[in-house]
Amino acid sequence: LAMQIFHAYADYFYPPVLNNLAWKCSSSRGIISSNFSECEVISMLKPRYYFADDFRIFYEYFLSQPHTERTFHKGDYLWNPGQPYDRVQYYVSGASVHFSEHESGRRKIISFHGPGTLFPGYHTNDFRIEQSLTTVALSEIKVLEFTVPQFKAMFEENTSLAESVVNWYSMYVNRFLFDTIHQEFNSSQVKLCNLLYLLTMNQPSNSGLVIEMTQEYIADILGMSRVQITRELTDLRNRGILSTTRGKLTVTDLPTLASLCTDETM
Repeated sequence: LAMQIFHAYADYFYPPVLNNLAWKCSSSRGIISSNFSECEVISMLKPRYYFADDFRIFYEYFLSQPHTERTFHKGDYLWNPGQPYDRVQYYVSGASVHFSEHESGRRKIISFHGPGTLFPGYHTNDFRIEQSLTTVALSEIKVLEFTVPQFKAMFEENTSLAESVVNWYSMYVNRFLFDTIHQEFNSSQVKLCNLLYLLTMNQPSNSGLVIEMTQEYIADILGMSRVQITRELTDLRNRGILSTTRGKLTVTDLPTLASLCTDETM
């Protein structure tokens, strides 16, 4: 518990280490040492639901390459449902939500994407599952759009870009592994607490402890019913951990929320 509270405060009050660093203390009993020299800082990426800034350093390079500038408005599809991935988009501004629609009619939110990132990622294969995936603009979005052959030329020419593409895919795969081999076995409350904690660190609105997301979105991310989400949020609200208003959650007790999360999230 002490280590979880430490992580919660370190993550929130020291933004430079967000999603990048974990503290490994030498105490065999997990008690936080007052001497930070006894702690080793190690690189440790956390699961992410929101991807932004991953390719911002290549913006000028992208501008110098053949591309098309496009603008999408809130609610627009970034490519038509059922259409194969035949282009790659660099987000200059705005944000989108990426989700799958099952034939049963249920929706599963996979990820959110914002300024400074590429989506969908570059590859040269055609996967059938991609035809059931949809990306919709949450706000006005401006992108630099590349055809697959155009991006292939950059990928082969620019080794730094190629490395960043591989690293981005590893982060995206980590997000699925987190769901598949970790969240899958957690209780509904732990699943929710893990998600809320991660969203305070990284979300489209960049609003910290204020999570600007509807309960419907949260249910679609976790694959839970609205009834389950409402029940768990009511319990957390009654315990003073968060407050809720229309389309918004505010975490009021981050350390206690952290104490309900699993180590994989911290």
